[in-house]
Amino acid sequence: MKTILFALSILFFTTCRAQLTDNSVIEALKNKVADKTYPKIDAIIVKQQDKIILEEYFNGFKKDTPHDTRSSFKSVTSILAGIAIDKKLMTLEDNLGKFFPELKDVAKRKISVQNLLEMRSGLNCEEYYDIGPECETEMSKTEDWVAFCLGVDLIRQPGLNWSYNSNEPMLIGEIIARASGMTVMKFAEENLFGPLGITDYKWTVSPKGQGMTAGSFYMKPADMLKIIEMVSNEGQWNGKQIVSKDWIKASANCHIPIDFSFTRFSRLPNAQYESARYGFFWYRENLKYKDISTEVLFASGNGGQYMMIIPEYKLTAVFTGSNYGNWRGKLPFEMLLKYIIPAVKKQTTGK
Repeated sequence: MKTILFALSILFFTTCRAQLTDNSVIEALKNKVADKTYPKIDAIIVKQQDKIILEEYFNGFKKDTPHDTRSSFKSVTSILAGIAIDKKLMTLEDNLGKFFPELKDVAKRKISVQNLLEMRSGLNCEEYYDIGPECETEMSKTEDWVAFCLGVDLIRQPGLNWSYNSNEPMLIGEIIARASGMTVMKFAEENLFGPLGITDYKWTVSPKGQGMTAGSFYMKPADMLKIIEMVSNEGQWNGKQIVSKDWIKASANCHIPIDFSFTRFSRLPNAQYESARYGFFWYRENLKYKDISTEVLFASGNGGQYMMIIPEYKLTAVFTGSNYGNWRGKLPFEMLLKYIIPAVKKQTTGK
């Protein structure tokens, strides 16, 4: 009898596992990516609780191929800022004047760390709505990227309006470096990448040796998944608190409406959309489509680089892609709503 029960339990486990990994909806999504219905999607990893339900690589990319994370790395910079604050190396209220004695402009000296993290410094850069000026390209042409960022004109009151740019995460990276007494690359290695077992990555660095904390950082999608899982677990990884629970809550609060919907730009017919909201280099958006009404917290980068948490379904997801500079970079939102969430709903509820 025990032998029969054991055999039945093994059969039950195997069947459940097959249902989880071989779900027909997930298979349909994989086929859509493979046949270029969803073009230039380079990797998808989806995990529910402790089970990978989808991990696929396309377009010559492999599991061990580091991918450009673009601006989704800004959210990693937010985590690094949180670690520095946890260590009491800096505070949200600290201002530029504290860390940049070379900065003589009195008004600029008053810009706070929180202003920078919220993209509300008042500095004259705008990379989201094609209003301009787009500062990152000009910055990359200089020797000293930090000096360039500090030299941008202040055109409005800090803390007033959201204006997406790469200057502010670059300044946050330099603040971390000056506050810690080490390069931001070393700080990240010791306090984030090392503890998470992330070793295969590449920084973009200025001619002066300043790490690019706004993007252009290469890492494997599986390591991106580690980061978003750590965030989903309130800052813990393998029982160790990497960044405080309080920082995860504060940075991912996302209370600033940005007048832009990622769902809308995915062009999914009949999806309802509303403005995404911004926190400390993190986004949130409500997702509404057919019988789905849920929320996603995410990091976003040009071309389709995402690290996502959908708390209601205990999902974490990573997408990488090469849809640079066009609306198809938002296709992962359609994939979530048409395939991934329905697959989970179907698997857990049968509907």
